[in-house]
Amino acid sequence: MNNEFRESLLVLISVPIYTIVIGVEFFYSYFKNKNLYSSKGTLSNIYLMLLNMGLDILIRGFCLLLLNYFYQFKFFNLSFSPILYWTVLIIAEDFMFYWLHRIDHFCRFFWAVHVTHHSSEEFNLTVGFRSSVFQPLYRFIYFIPLALFGFRAIDIMFAYSATQIFGILVHTQTINKLGVLEYIFVTPSHHRVHHASNVRYLDKNMGMMLIIWDKLFGTFQKEEDEDPVTYGLTKNINTYHPIKMVFHEWQNIFSDVISKKCSFSIKMGYIFGPPGWSHDGSSKTSAQLRKEIILNKNN
Repeated sequence: MNNEFRESLLVLISVPIYTIVIGVEFFYSYFKNKNLYSSKGTLSNIYLMLLNMGLDILIRGFCLLLLNYFYQFKFFNLSFSPILYWTVLIIAEDFMFYWLHRIDHFCRFFWAVHVTHHSSEEFNLTVGFRSSVFQPLYRFIYFIPLALFGFRAIDIMFAYSATQIFGILVHTQTINKLGVLEYIFVTPSHHRVHHASNVRYLDKNMGMMLIIWDKLFGTFQKEEDEDPVTYGLTKNINTYHPIKMVFHEWQNIFSDVISKKCSFSIKMGYIFGPPGWSHDGSSKTSAQLRKEIILNKNN
């Protein structure tokens, strides 16, 4: 199957799926008075998606060239078995995305890019399109090991696009827990946790397709009935301004670095440390906030 046909097939499959499921969710929300959608929220999601898509298109050629460069040094060759090749590629790509996503959450420099995806206080299927605008500038770095393990650049890009379809469809409040699937796949319940601002849920459930990575590496948290999800950030931006939505966390970083009277190494902590880190306790990371709650409960 040639690359152009595969890309066309992906579009032909995904566009009708998105149209149908978003339409169903929208009308369900409207007739049941769920208020899952707002015009400003939906338009901001589309705007951020278009920015991300435009940048992705601009640099895609460079990414393919770079991945093809590393492919020539490949360690393995699985092309003798197409089923094995694609199965391993999908799983390996999902694994690498987990680490990309985890670093986006635990390094403030990258969180400043990814935060746009989390800044919506709504949670519906269009939030799946609310992209991290500048992520295409570095996402390909995480896929270099895939090229070295014998996967072609165009196949890596295709696998990422295909798994993204799954990743978008879990952005919904209208589907409850899915039984045995909760143990293997990222479900809407798992991803509601990921978008929560509740302290219990912060920086949890990083996987796109498989939840097993979170369970293996200690970032899993199930959705608890006694702790209903509140969507958005711990400090919401309260704006739909097209520039502030993209750059607000960069502004916060700049403000911290300039205003804090501290050493150079501490200033670097405000750039590359976890979101919320401070040298003086004026703000706290998600781990510190959880520890604080546990201590308060024990006292």
